[in-house]
Amino acid sequence: MSEKLFSPYQFKGLQLNNRVVMAPMCQYSVTAKDGIPNDWHQVHYVSRAVGGTGLIVIEMTDVEPDGRITDNDLGIWSDEHIPAFAKLVDGMHAHGSKVAIQIAHAGRKAEDAEQPVAPSVVTFPGEDFREPRALTTEEVEAMVQKFADGVRRAVQAGVDAIELHGAHGYLIHQFHSKLMNHREDVYGQDLARFGVEIIRAVKKEMPEDMPLIMRISAVEYADGGYDIEHTLDVARAYQAAGVDIFHISSGGEGPAGQRKPGNYPGYQVPFARRFREELNVPVIAVGLLDDAALAQAVIGNGDADLVAVGRGMLRDPYWANHAALALGVSKDKAAIAEQYSRGY
Repeated sequence: MSEKLFSPYQFKGLQLNNRVVMAPMCQYSVTAKDGIPNDWHQVHYVSRAVGGTGLIVIEMTDVEPDGRITDNDLGIWSDEHIPAFAKLVDGMHAHGSKVAIQIAHAGRKAEDAEQPVAPSVVTFPGEDFREPRALTTEEVEAMVQKFADGVRRAVQAGVDAIELHGAHGYLIHQFHSKLMNHREDVYGQDLARFGVEIIRAVKKEMPEDMPLIMRISAVEYADGGYDIEHTLDVARAYQAAGVDIFHISSGGEGPAGQRKPGNYPGYQVPFARRFREELNVPVIAVGLLDDAALAQAVIGNGDADLVAVGRGMLRDPYWANHAALALGVSKDKAAIAEQYSRGY
């Protein structure tokens, strides 16, 4: 690849000014506990658009109230949520960023649900987590529709892409993991089936030229967890069902066992490259990629098509602008807001 971090990127109808992605990061700031974005979210997300981010992924947004990690999380289980999300999306668009939203359900990791639901009765380790109830087959089928309804609302709110959360031990991940899915019905016989049905259902609610992204944990770190060969098999099924881009993370299913995450800059990049090469699919790399030179290398070396920055953007809303200048991009091409230009 000859592309650089601040070269444009296009896939289907998604056209980005650069390859910098703001990773979805929960703010736990819905003080009304109604799932609706508020002033905090408006300032938080729009400031990153002012800061030059190519694609902003709105944090984990849940398809039912008991699907939230906490009651302070975003939700999209009602049409009443649409206007606030539309205002949020419009604010980011006004400053040149494109917007995706991460649609999800926490499953057994729903900390505030009176009784969480999951594929099987397998409790997440830790005192903050309750024993889940296994969904019936009929409830799993209904859950698929809840994802589709959430995506329909997000499309109505004006987003440019959808991301399904299939990573970090949340519900889709729970279904495709043998650690968490001990079912004997069709959703246990085929670990990819739940995700595949969601993908097919949400694609019907999306414009044909809108990309569908799937965030996925490439490996699990708990003892007995899956390796990347299993994830690639699952991802092939997801790709065939309609996933356009994979966002490659790892872990989240429970405390690490003998295998430990690297937790050094770029430790997940080899996973992203493996997906890109084996599936011939665009990928987003993520994981401690806060250094501009490292993020540039990930793109330049062909490891990934896009780079997601998480904690770096929590520290600096203008991470993209500052990275562009650090990499030698001229000020007039670095998307510096005119109001701020004399500060550079």
